[in-house]
Amino acid sequence: MEENYFNMKIYLIVLLIIVGLIIIWSLVGYFTSNAEQAKYSVLKKADGYEIRDYPAHIVAQTVVEGASVNGDAFNKGFSIIAGYIFGGNVKKQSIAMTAPVIAQGSSEKIAMTAPVTASVTGTSQVVSFVMPSGYTLATLPTPNDSRIRLVEVPEQKMAALTFSWYRTDPRFEKMKKQLFADLARDNITIIGTPIFAGYNPPWTPPWMNRNEIMVQVQ
Repeated sequence: MEENYFNMKIYLIVLLIIVGLIIIWSLVGYFTSNAEQAKYSVLKKADGYEIRDYPAHIVAQTVVEGASVNGDAFNKGFSIIAGYIFGGNVKKQSIAMTAPVIAQGSSEKIAMTAPVTASVTGTSQVVSFVMPSGYTLATLPTPNDSRIRLVEVPEQKMAALTFSWYRTDPRFEKMKKQLFADLARDNITIIGTPIFAGYNPPWTPPWMNRNEIMVQVQ
């Protein structure tokens, strides 16, 4: 009897520790996922997806070899552009920014935004970070890394399917097929290539992750 009572206490303590760790993990994920997000307006909510209007915006992008959105290629592209927004740029002028603002010698830190997008074509992919609103091509500091381009993206109408949990290539393909099938069902014409969009840092709990498949439509 005493042994069973002792075992129950151990199980209860272990359970409380696990619940506590999950709560802490969730809080860390919540407070580190508050980056400025790309602005858009919802034009239509449909069964399984929504149609959005994205105004013109600027992205920092790089092309990497490898088609996987869950492998070394995506991570390499992410790291290249992260180097730019975390100070790998030539200072052009003082830029007023929202918090946090960090000055590092002759470099500037640019606030991180969401989502990070990847557009896969053949054996390579373009990984892009949306730049914070308020910047123009003239005011953004020049990247030190020649692999990074600053590109102004025109206004676009996009269809987006949102899903949670971890991204994997099979899941990406499954969600892409689902979005394409839903658009075909509703007679909506696709005019672009599918894009993966991730909104959260890698340490975010999977149940709090926001991932999207997006594609330009007419």
